[in-house]
Amino acid sequence: MSYTRTTLIAAAALIASGFAQAQGVVMQRNLSLGLAKTIAEAALAECSAKGFHVSIAVVDRAGQLMVLLRDEQAAATTLEMARRKAYTARMFKMSTADFQKRTTPDQPYAGQRDVTDMLALSGGVPIMVGNEAIGGVGSSGSSLEQDDACAKAGIAKVADLLKEK
Repeated sequence: MSYTRTTLIAAAALIASGFAQAQGVVMQRNLSLGLAKTIAEAALAECSAKGFHVSIAVVDRAGQLMVLLRDEQAAATTLEMARRKAYTARMFKMSTADFQKRTTPDQPYAGQRDVTDMLALSGGVPIMVGNEAIGGVGSSGSSLEQDDACAKAGIAKVADLLKEK
């Protein structure tokens, strides 16, 4: 009986100490509005310079929209597609081109395409600091390869600011 009581007290103490450690302040890197705007503008400039009329979306670490730009001649559907590409890239911490390959019908992760707001088309890239995704950028309105290149150009513009310190 004494052994059981001691074991229970020890287990309760371990659980309580784990709970106490779980409380507190969580520190996170976040995408600033200025950085999000710079990424979006650079991505739009890249596509515009090549003659494409696109929309660009940038989402934060939670997948919430921060910036949405649409070229005057871009189709209305490009807005939602760019947002969903940015969201998909952020949530899965991979490009949407890789997400597309990973979720083809013959792959084990095919069901991930059915998650709300996912879009398995090239043109979305996560915004990373080391291994941490702090956002995503999506481009829509040109070819899939060019959308991907435009999104990457947006991130390349701020690459020095995304290095771990």
